[in-house]
Amino acid sequence: MALAVHNNTSAFNVFASYTNNIGKMKKSMSRLSTGTISVLDDPSGVGISERMRSQIRSTNMSRNNVDNGVSMLQTADSWLQKINDMLNRMHELAVEANDGTKTSKDVSNIQTEFKQLQSEIVRITSRSTAAGKYNGLFLFRGGNGRGVVNQDGVGTGSITIQIGAEVSQTIGLNVVDLQVTNTANIGTVATYAYSTDNDVTGSTYTTVTWGSIVDTTKMSITSGLAIGKIAKAIDHVANNRAVLGAQQSRLEQTSSGLLAYEDNLKNAESKIRDVDMASESTEFSKYQILSQISNAMLAQANQIPSSAVQLLG
Repeated sequence: MALAVHNNTSAFNVFASYTNNIGKMKKSMSRLSTGTISVLDDPSGVGISERMRSQIRSTNMSRNNVDNGVSMLQTADSWLQKINDMLNRMHELAVEANDGTKTSKDVSNIQTEFKQLQSEIVRITSRSTAAGKYNGLFLFRGGNGRGVVNQDGVGTGSITIQIGAEVSQTIGLNVVDLQVTNTANIGTVATYAYSTDNDVTGSTYTTVTWGSIVDTTKMSITSGLAIGKIAKAIDHVANNRAVLGAQQSRLEQTSSGLLAYEDNLKNAESKIRDVDMASESTEFSKYQILSQISNAMLAQANQIPSSAVQLLG
């Protein structure tokens, strides 16, 4: 091997190795400090993982939406429980008033409480001043719960919740209309006439509307068939609570499914993007040592041309 002064090829080779080791050590340091690989390490993998990250974040937000829906239904059910309690008391008062031993003053006193309960139900459910709300949404006025200026109403449709990261992954929650203006049929009270032999000689079927129960101008403690009509109102509220409960159960199942989906996505994204810290620490130590050795060898290689001085005596 020729002894050259101008071009120290040995030093250059060592320098190339040293530069390569330093570069790899820096990359390893970067991966260790961030915990993830970069786009230079795996371009296609990073692209896949970014889509997964978007799905993960959007799925998490969808789960928050579902939890909000559950909270809304729980709030509605709490109000319905109070309405149920008041209807039960109204039914009790109607039974109490239908007692021939009560004086007119007694019945008047019973009517006073009866009317107050009706007014409280109307206050909770009806008009723009309704107390039954969740985050500004009316819970007992039907539709989508959003108040509109026109005739003090609410928007049509249902309360729509985005429950997934993709378009059209939504469900509609239906809320009950318990306004005093609701004239929907909630049941029928049947009465029968009997002969002395207990044979049915006639029957009457009276349609019951929700508004007729809570409107103080249409229902009083002495109204005909008050006991039967209030019983239908109790059934109506109970049935709607069952509907809300079924919707809540569905949302809770949806939330569990979204949580499992999000967990699986995170595991998949981790396998692509996350750094194996144990393995990377080993790589870092290797290149750190090689860099130190290369640095020492570079110092030795730089001394080789000085041997030419000895030839000059």
